[in-house]
Amino acid sequence: MPAGFTFYLWLKGGHPLLPGWTCPLRAITGIPCPTCYVTRATELALRGDLAGSLEQHAFGPLVAAGLICWSLSAIRQRRLGPRLKLGPATNRLGPGTLALAGSALLAYWLLRLTLQAFPNG
Repeated sequence: MPAGFTFYLWLKGGHPLLPGWTCPLRAITGIPCPTCYVTRATELALRGDLAGSLEQHAFGPLVAAGLICWSLSAIRQRRLGPRLKLGPATNRLGPGTLALAGSALLAYWLLRLTLQAFPNG
C-alpha cells in the first residue's frame, strides 16, 4: 500500500489530470492550510526536481523521503506499519517527535502567510 501510494504520487507528478484532493480550507476561505502544496512538492521531489519541490513547500522533499523509506520498509517487513528503531526501548514515533514535527509545520505555515501578506518586508 505505501509503495502504491508513492508510485501514484510519482505518476501524478507527470500527469496532473489524475484525480487528487483539493484543500477544503483554501477552497472555503482562500487561505492555504499548513499542508497546502505538500502533495505537489512531494510529486516534484519524487521526480527529482528538488528546487521546484522546495519552491512549492519546504516539507516536500522530507515527505518524499519518508514515503520512500516507509515503502521500502513495508515491502521488506511485509507489514503496513514499519518497526522503527528510534531508541533502546521504543519502536514507534513518540508524542514528542510528532509535536516537534507539528510545531515546525505550523511555524513554516505562519512564516509563509506572513511573507505573502507582507511581500516587501
